[in-house]
Formats: sequence, structure tokens, C-alpha cells
Amino acid sequence: MTQPATTRYRGYRSFDYLRPGEDFRRYDLVPQRNRVGEYVVELDDAGRARFDRLLAEHPVISLHDHVTVYPSRPSEIAAYCRDGRVEVGYEGLSRSGLTAVFDNLNGPTGCVTSAHGWKWSDTVHEIGLRLADLAKQDFVVLATTVEDILAAQRDGRVAMVLGLESATMIENELDRLDMLYGFGIRQMGLVYSDANGLGGGLKEHRDGGLTRFGRSAVRRMNQLGMLIDVSHAGDRTSLQACEVSETPVVATHAGARGVWGSERMKPDVVLRAIADSGGVIGIEAAPRSTVSPQHPKQRIESVLDHFEYCVDLLGIDHVTFGPDTIYADHSAFHEAMPMVFRNADPAGPPADDAISRTGVTNPVPDPVSHVEGVEDPTEAMRNLLASLVARGYADEDLQKVAGGNTLRVLRQVWPR
Repeated sequence: MTQPATTRYRGYRSFDYLRPGEDFRRYDLVPQRNRVGEYVVELDDAGRARFDRLLAEHPVISLHDHVTVYPSRPSEIAAYCRDGRVEVGYEGLSRSGLTAVFDNLNGPTGCVTSAHGWKWSDTVHEIGLRLADLAKQDFVVLATTVEDILAAQRDGRVAMVLGLESATMIENELDRLDMLYGFGIRQMGLVYSDANGLGGGLKEHRDGGLTRFGRSAVRRMNQLGMLIDVSHAGDRTSLQACEVSETPVVATHAGARGVWGSERMKPDVVLRAIADSGGVIGIEAAPRSTVSPQHPKQRIESVLDHFEYCVDLLGIDHVTFGPDTIYADHSAFHEAMPMVFRNADPAGPPADDAISRTGVTNPVPDPVSHVEGVEDPTEAMRNLLASLVARGYADEDLQKVAGGNTLRVLRQVWPR
């Protein structure tokens, strides 16, 4: 990817600006490249040429990442999020090989007034600052259409698609979906693990499925052209979203429960429902997620175990990557934000909850400081795709996984 000759990588929030009488706190942030050392996927000359051609000629899209840069000291992470002025990893993105990234804003970074980060005012605050940030630099560009993504590829830039991991903040006001669409949000999860007014989350013992309001929200998201994500939804809610939606549904960042029996992973019935809707599953790579029995200390190979399981189950047309990485010590980040990353009940669901949580054992993975090979958004998609080249995947399949599958879905969901 050719970068513009005059590129400003640093955004608006990197500047020193203060409110009257306010002391702006400074943080030492993690590096945006090689925080734990460079991970190299070994390729022969032919493989390296194929990989370079893939990045140069075809869209590469991360279906889910967080491009926020966090403090190097984990003890400062919660305060940094509460300050509400987070840095964006523009320099790291310039080295990522990405054409586009789906950046989800109102996860832990939305903790301006609430520890849980799902309040309407927090969400609007975060979206507004991100839009101001994008307006003050010239490398990463906002994408709200497929053409915006393709234009970024032609211009040698990176397109950022704004997304939200949960619709909790709309409460019972359907019009807020229209407002979010107007603010540039093009993808949103229905719930984030805990149940809300739309449906059941994956941490609930009993998933009651989509509520009446949830069904109305799905239909309105269809009408607006907003991509529906069920990554953190319960099984029944996920299935019903696929049934109600008239456009493809996705799991932007998840894995296969058939590989690792955690409620965070999706069972085969849900994976098939997503594929039957025309959607895709983005295989994630955050710590404590896509572990496999063959690789209990999660690393890039365990992520690929989930990828290949889903390809065998659904076909190559319905699988891509949503690495879910950040610029931080990801495991320390989880520990610093316990209000968001609460552990599931180790006892699992009640025995009579056979529909929504069958087969969930909530296994505890071996601890890791980071997922080797997929540490942050700079290296994640590059190393995952290079690993597929090393495993002998055909060029046509590589193009689909890199971005072709996601573009197909977006052309069906987003208005022309």
C-alpha cells in the first residue's frame, strides 16, 4: 500500500488543549509497533510475492478491532478511559496493510460518566471526539459506504468504519438508531454480554431471545442500512436476529464452540444461521477467547484452529477475521476493567437451560500475556493472512478472507 507523501499521523487529541481551569493528565502510551518484539511468519520467495500482491491489489478489512492506544502502565488504564481523550493509533495503522478497519467505540473507552460505558451521553461524547480527530489528520478517513472503502484503497489510505459493540445506550428510543446512523455508525452489536432491552447476552443463564423492542430495532437497522452484530449476544437472541433480519447478520469477532467450549464462542447452529443469512463470522484473536485444545496457551495457531473449523463448517465465503486487538497489554487491560470483563459463572448454566446454553463448560484457558502473532492492529491481519499463505490457501480464497467476503455483505446491507 502506497502512503500519501504528506501524511499527518497524529490526530486532534494529540494536541495540548485544555478546558478552563483543567489540568490535562499526560500518559506514557504503549508503542504502536513491536511492543513485545516482531513476529515473523516464514514464507519462501513465492509465498512472499503472493502475500505482497494480496496486500497491494486487494482490499484487506479487519471486521473488528480497537485502534485506541492505551497507557503502558496498566494501573492508569481506567483513569485514561475516564478522561475521555484517548489516542488513536494512526502510525500503527500506517504499517498495518489494512484497507479498512471496523473500530468499535463504546466499549471500555466510553467510560466518561459511567464505569460500564453504555450511557447515551458517553457514546455521543466518544463519537464526537473521534469525528473531530479524523477531521484533523489526512491518513485515516471515515467510511460510511463501500465506495469510501474502495477509494481509500485507491488513495493508499485506511478507511475507518465506526461501530458500537452494543445498542444498550439507545434504551427504549428507536429514534436513537437514526441519530447514530447520522453520526456515521454503520455497524452495531445488539447486546454486550449482559441482557438489555433488545435481547439476551451470552453471560446470562437464560437467554430469552429478542424482545419485542429488539425485533423493532433489527427491522429499523435493516431499513437504515446498519450492519447487525451478534458477537456478544446469547444463542437464542443470535438465532432470532438471523430469523428477523432481512439482510445478512454477522459475528464480527467470535469463534467456534465446537473448538473451545466457552459461552464466548458460537455453537454450530448459530454459525450456520449467520451463514444462512448471508453473513460472515470474523474470527477473533483477543486473549482468553479463541483457544483450542491443541494450543491451550493461545497463539496465532489456536486462532487458525477456529478459522479452519469454521471454513470446514460454513465454507470459505462466510469466514474472515475480526482480531479484536488493541494497542495495550491486552491481558492487563482485562484486569484493569473488571466492570466490563466480568468472568462468566464457572458453574455454567442451569441444567434445564438446554436451548440457550447447551454444551457450555466455561473452560479456563492457560494464562498468556498476549496472543503471539496477533498482538495489535498493526500486525494482526498481516500475520493472519501470511499464515494462510504459508498453509497453501489459494489466491481466490485469500482474497475472500482478506476483504472480499466483508465487501459482499456490506453491498447487501449498506444503502447504495
